Amino acid sequence: MIYIINDSHDPYFNLASEEYIMNSFQDDEKYLMLWQNQPSIIIGKHQNTIEEINSEFVQANNIAVVRRLSGGGAVYHDLGNLNF
Repeated sequence: MIYIINDSHDPYFNLASEEYIMNSFQDDEKYLMLWQNQPSIIIGKHQNTIEEINSEFVQANNIAVVRRLSGGGAVYHDLGNLNF
């Protein structure tokens, strides 16, 4: 198994890293990547951001909004959340 500790807190970089690893590693390679994001809202592939987030609050609080590759609901991340 390959263990990847990603020290970046940038949600844009972290989700791009996740996509890169998924597209670059062999299907039979096992890996685990751990990371944390600065305050951010991660939205699912098919979600409408206008319906899911409060734009005024997001802008006032400097919260990043990032779309992930997979579907599902919106989630809030900050440094208290460990992602894998």
